[in-house]
Amino acid sequence: MDLYDFDKKYFVENICGVDEAGRGPLAGDVFAAAVVLDNKFPIIGINDSKKLSEKKRNILYDEIVEKSIVYSISSATIQEIESLNILNATMLAMKRAIEQLRDKININMILVDGNKCPILDNNDIHSKFVINGDCLSASIAAASILAKVSRDRYMVEKSKMYPEYFFEKHKGYGTKLHYKMIDQNGLCDIHRNSFLKKYFIKKSNKSDEQSNRGEYIAQKYLFKKGYNIIRTNFRVYYGEIDIIAIKDDIIYFIEVKQRKTNSLYRPYEAVNISKKDKIIKTSLLFLSENKEYAIKQSCFSIIEVYISKDEKIKINYIIDAFN
Repeated sequence: MDLYDFDKKYFVENICGVDEAGRGPLAGDVFAAAVVLDNKFPIIGINDSKKLSEKKRNILYDEIVEKSIVYSISSATIQEIESLNILNATMLAMKRAIEQLRDKININMILVDGNKCPILDNNDIHSKFVINGDCLSASIAAASILAKVSRDRYMVEKSKMYPEYFFEKHKGYGTKLHYKMIDQNGLCDIHRNSFLKKYFIKKSNKSDEQSNRGEYIAQKYLFKKGYNIIRTNFRVYYGEIDIIAIKDDIIYFIEVKQRKTNSLYRPYEAVNISKKDKIIKTSLLFLSENKEYAIKQSCFSIIEVYISKDEKIKINYIIDAFN
């Protein structure tokens, strides 16, 4: 059956197709699109965005924007993904896309890809979820193209801000290249902390990466203590902060020091006056670049990680270490 025939079987005009893009990646916002196609001007080649080449998606994107009766594209932020979880953040992005259309046109029916529909503020329109809808419905397929192209373009723009991660290549998905760049550079501001917990826990148990192992162990420790890690290995030319995390509305700038259990001195002793000064200056730069965190109380901490020859691990967390 033709994708347009699927929509026609409902015998109503102004069917709104809804789909998302970006539920699975390790970084970036999740996007959603809603579109009402004009059956008088069918778009040839419309299909599930995953089945189309990037070149074909971009061509169809322009045609959908030009020929559809109305369309909208929305998103939910990384912060919303972390606080709501990815499913609820996706529903929020879909809801926003639909609500934008409702202000422009009377929608008679909503078709949503997947197995769940977003809850609208005024739920007076019949909504129906369609499993694999982007392969069945022209309206949903069009929405999938708009969402996918929009998110890909967003990730390309983010790659200009964070060129060391090559977001333009993998679009934030968990590819071998992406994990390699995370290992080299840590997390940046657009990474989804909750999506990487298992990865860091796995890395903390690997003895073949001793150079970074202490930091992975510290991250695992913080995850279990309820901290939200927003950045790792924040580097500027005069300093670096190993971990930046938030808990109870306090932002923690954390230095990680790893030693063997038979070391002659405590790890925190390596954080001398010069090191403290660099950490403070680096933290001030981070806050100036991320003003949403500047209003929070700040705290400088040190995590000491001891690893014995028989792989026993001991952690000492010194909160407010600079005082």
